This record gives sequence, C-alpha cells and structure tokens, in this order.
Amino acid sequence: MAKLLFVSHPEVVIDPDIPVPRWPLSARGRARMEAFAEVLVSLPVCAVWSSNEQKAMDGAAILAARLGAPHRVDSALGENDRSATGYIAPPEFWEVVAEFFAHPEVSVRGWERARDAQSRILGAMERIARQAQPGLSVVVSHGGVGQLLTAVLQGVAIGAEAKAPNPSGGNYLLLETMPLALFSTTWRDIDEIEADPLWADLRRASL
Repeated sequence: MAKLLFVSHPEVVIDPDIPVPRWPLSARGRARMEAFAEVLVSLPVCAVWSSNEQKAMDGAAILAARLGAPHRVDSALGENDRSATGYIAPPEFWEVVAEFFAHPEVSVRGWERARDAQSRILGAMERIARQAQPGLSVVVSHGGVGQLLTAVLQGVAIGAEAKAPNPSGGNYLLLETMPLALFSTTWRDIDEIEADPLWADLRRASL
C-alpha cells in the first residue's frame, strides 16, 4: 500500500538580501527535521520529494540521507510565485498573504494567483501519487502549498481549509494515493508524530 506524507518545511534563515526561494533552513529547522528523520527511520520510506526552493531541498536532503531514499525535485511543488514584489517584511507580508487567500482569482500585487498555484500543486501531487511505490513517499514543501492542497482535497473554498498547528512550519499530513485524497484531515506538528494516533497504525501495518 502506498501513502504520501506531506511535510511543510520548518524554520528558515530570513535574509532580505537573498531571494526568498534561496533561504536555507535555520539551525532550529535542521534540528527538527533531523529528529523527524529518526522517527521515520522505522517506516519503509521509498522516496523523498521536494520543491526546488532551498529550504524544502534542505529538509528533504536530511530525510533522504537518514532514510536511504532517493531525493527527487519537482519545481511545481513550490510556493506561489511572489517575485513581483520580492521580500516584504512583516507585518505587511502577512496582510498580503491574507489577501492572497481571500481573493484566489486575483493576482495580488502581481503574485501568482491562488487558484493557479492550487492547480499547479494539485497536478504535481497527483503525478507523485501515480508514481508512488508501496511504502511511504515523503513530500517536503511549504505551508502555503499545504493550505492550497488541503482546500482542494477537502472540497472547500481556498482559505476555509484545515490549518496546521505550528505557525513556524514543520507540520505534516498523511495522504492516500489512489486516488489522491486525505487520509486524515488533521495536521500534526513533526515534533509530536509519536503522539499521533496514526503513528501506531502506520508502524503496525508497515504500510
């Protein structure tokens, strides 16, 4: 049986002088992913995927190295294209993000529209699901990507989807592959995976 584990990258090094897609994981983010990898080592992970953004690739590389799985990159797993504005400092950034989710048919400040990003992300996840081998494929991507994916899989409007618990990132969601669907509608923090009721089931079933 094949399943997908979607993971949003954890904390990053924020540097206004570096393009956002090239921001790496911070020491805290790396430590969280390393601890997560130690938990996943008991599961049959067959592949690790990521977007081509540095923070996601960093997280995926940590998992792939510890789990002995290939690391594959799909640029369609990236966040919505925000190159029209570049870095925007908080709190203004969060105001623009709120507009992005509230008006999915509109290009907010020249950003990629939420509706277009959602279609791109869904296509990427469906491709990965079709290629998934028996076992667990892990997808390391981004918080906004996870929100847009959750909305379409829940069949709700963008912005009305279930939200992840940790605003710093490092949250995960378990998905079915055939067809692509939510196995659970509950997002979990990667630091708490061993307390997840699904964890014991995954280990017993060995997927």
